[in-house]
Amino acid sequence: MTEDKIRELLQKLAKFSTPELCDGAGLYHSMSHQIQRYIGKNTIAGTAVTVDVPSGEGGIVADAILHLHEGNILVIAGKGNCDCSYWGDHRSICAAMLRAEGVVIDGAFRDIEGCREAGFPIFARGVTCGTALKSGVGAINIPVSCGGVTVNPGDFIIADLNGVCVLRPEEAEPVMERALDKRLRQEATIAEMRETGIILPKVKSWEMLKKRTE
Repeated sequence: MTEDKIRELLQKLAKFSTPELCDGAGLYHSMSHQIQRYIGKNTIAGTAVTVDVPSGEGGIVADAILHLHEGNILVIAGKGNCDCSYWGDHRSICAAMLRAEGVVIDGAFRDIEGCREAGFPIFARGVTCGTALKSGVGAINIPVSCGGVTVNPGDFIIADLNGVCVLRPEEAEPVMERALDKRLRQEATIAEMRETGIILPKVKSWEMLKKRTE
């Protein structure tokens, strides 16, 4: 897939909410609900650069930053450890200077005031003042498990106030087609409710919507 095609798909994906994309993708595409937006813009969409670290070990994350390019999202598979920090304000400044899109952390970060000043988007499980070990063990750009979801290098990451969605690049177009179909059916169902006053808790299928107009 060309770089232009990837950029085009990411721009389109960013116009959908993560719930809409998960409707189009099905189960097992969303990370743990505990990984939430803390810093930066409400929606990010980019390609994954992954880093796998043992719980409580963060030294290799600094090396992973040097793998980032414009539009990348660093995915830190921190095993859910929130007793130490995998990220801080200096790393945010470095990643922002590389024009990366954001960082998703299965764990905690720190230096929240400095991170806010840097403005680099951070999605994480929590905030802590604790440091991490710096032995440098771990691996960069391998398949990882982050927030209960497998993430491969180059996968599409879309994150917003609802959570974090992971898609393989080849999934993007069919997922968006299904997400748009659900969005349009929901809009049509709401329009029918407002017109008739009848409450319809379930979004109607196109067949059901068509019957009413016949």
